[in-house]
Amino acid sequence: MPTTTAVRRLPHPAREEIRLATVLHALSDPMRLRIVTALDPHGEGEGLGATCSEVDLPVSPSTVTHHFRVLREAGVINQCYRGTAKINCLRRTDLDALYPGLLDAVLAAAKREL
Repeated sequence: MPTTTAVRRLPHPAREEIRLATVLHALSDPMRLRIVTALDPHGEGEGLGATCSEVDLPVSPSTVTHHFRVLREAGVINQCYRGTAKINCLRRTDLDALYPGLLDAVLAAAKREL
């Protein structure tokens, strides 16, 4: 019996479609800041990242899904499926190219406040 290796893809904005106002809105929520802070040590790229369940948030699973979707649609994170799990990582390269120093400043401030 043949098996398929179809990859489920999620929509992400291209680098040139990422807008500062959308990024700042996504980062304005404390739960999303916790997600970004938790993903930072995992790096960026193929095979790197963390599943949604690895990020401990004190909210319902549907709310967790919402927060990850807002970050993905804003261009802050990349999500890809590995089997049935969504793997998440920051889009540091894209954000640093568009807004140098922004992510580092946000992460530093979030770590002080969390």
